[in-house]
Amino acid sequence: MMKRKTIIAIIGGGAQTCTQEACDIAFKVGKLLIDNGYRVISGGYGGIMEAVSKGARSSEKHQDGDIIGVIQSLQPNDANEYCDIVIATGMSYARNQIITASGDAVVAIGGGSGTLSEIAFAWQIGKPIFAFNIQGWSGELVGKKLDNKRSDTIISIDSPENLVNLLKRL
Repeated sequence: MMKRKTIIAIIGGGAQTCTQEACDIAFKVGKLLIDNGYRVISGGYGGIMEAVSKGARSSEKHQDGDIIGVIQSLQPNDANEYCDIVIATGMSYARNQIITASGDAVVAIGGGSGTLSEIAFAWQIGKPIFAFNIQGWSGELVGKKLDNKRSDTIISIDSPENLVNLLKRL
């Protein structure tokens, strides 16, 4: 039986809210994840989603199928150009549950209310959550518990390299 590649869900701000710092981090995260044999899944649009997809595509180890975009609309062409696989849901923000449920771990990079909903979904279903301590919900929630349903906290990340090292321990 063939072993499935680990999928990492990357969540964060769209094109309107993504800071340059956050997009730079997302690009590096995408590249390093593919370099280390992971797949990435995101919301498939601009901002963090496009930056992580572009970074993943830049890896010399990129293979078709490594970059998955789960979009709100029913039009696959709405996804950013770097997605290998586009899942067009027509579900608006309800697609956030698909993204977090499909990842073996969730990584938050900045983000607004959509990211907050994804963090809450990931928390409720018991996914490990890693968050960069930067502007946005990822920075607001590092080291915190959302409620008493879990004994762990949202794991603070200070670099893409640190993230990959922690993921290898899962």
